[in-house]
Amino acid sequence: MRFVLGYGLNDIRHMADVAKAAEASGFDSFTFGDSLFYPKHTDSVYPYYDGDRSFLENIDFLDPTAAIASLAAQTTTLKFYCGVLKLPSRHPVLTAKAYASLAFLSNNRVSLGVGISPWREDLTYLGVDWDNRGKVMDECLEAIRGLWTGNYFGYDGQFIKFGEVKMRPVPAVTPPILVGGHSKPAQRRAARLGDGWMSVGGTVEENKTVIEGIQAYRKEYGTDKNPFQIHAGVMDSTDVDSMKAMEAIGATHIFTAPWDVYNPALSLQEKVDAVRRFGDTVIAKNS
Repeated sequence: MRFVLGYGLNDIRHMADVAKAAEASGFDSFTFGDSLFYPKHTDSVYPYYDGDRSFLENIDFLDPTAAIASLAAQTTTLKFYCGVLKLPSRHPVLTAKAYASLAFLSNNRVSLGVGISPWREDLTYLGVDWDNRGKVMDECLEAIRGLWTGNYFGYDGQFIKFGEVKMRPVPAVTPPILVGGHSKPAQRRAARLGDGWMSVGGTVEENKTVIEGIQAYRKEYGTDKNPFQIHAGVMDSTDVDSMKAMEAIGATHIFTAPWDVYNPALSLQEKVDAVRRFGDTVIAKNS
């Protein structure tokens, strides 16, 4: 098993020290969330927490490009990705450039984790058509892959359009594209355009259903022979049985956090201690 530390909704001032502790404790990767802003008014529902969304109002989120650049500079083996980057909110040329640069600077220790925001305002305030967000997402992914080839590449989609350009540097190792989401469109997107899939948690059976769906779509699209990562979340970091069950149904990576990610009051030392305990009690015995 390879393990991913999900940093969650925690103090951004602690990220670097926790990442260094994660690397020393045997974690393969480190992931964190993305938020452009908190909309004052919205009818959207935050799907990952029951009840009032206002607890998110004062949570700090770094720009993922800046965060990965900083964390990669302070580590040597740990890999990084955003779980998930709200891709339709960003122009694919800028995203391709940013992640090509991150791959170069980190010695290819970056993946592009992508998804579609649950907040309508994340798209509409930036001029993106909410009703066509899935199509915009697909066009962004196609454009990014083309730009990373290093050849002249242009794109003439319904929503994304640009003339032929050449981008340098391009990654020596193409960053894996990890697609998040459990819906049928997300499954198809992961199978057709992704190098992997990220769950948002859930039970072993729920993940099994999605994984089987993705694998069926991969056969349909002819991508089933390509390498493919499956990042399955196990929120209870003491539940090793579920981790092994996730591995048995195809998970290549287990992401978890050895503390309550909805408790931003935890001290840096509490987090570091929890990471080290997880390394000693879980990673050392199950890697």
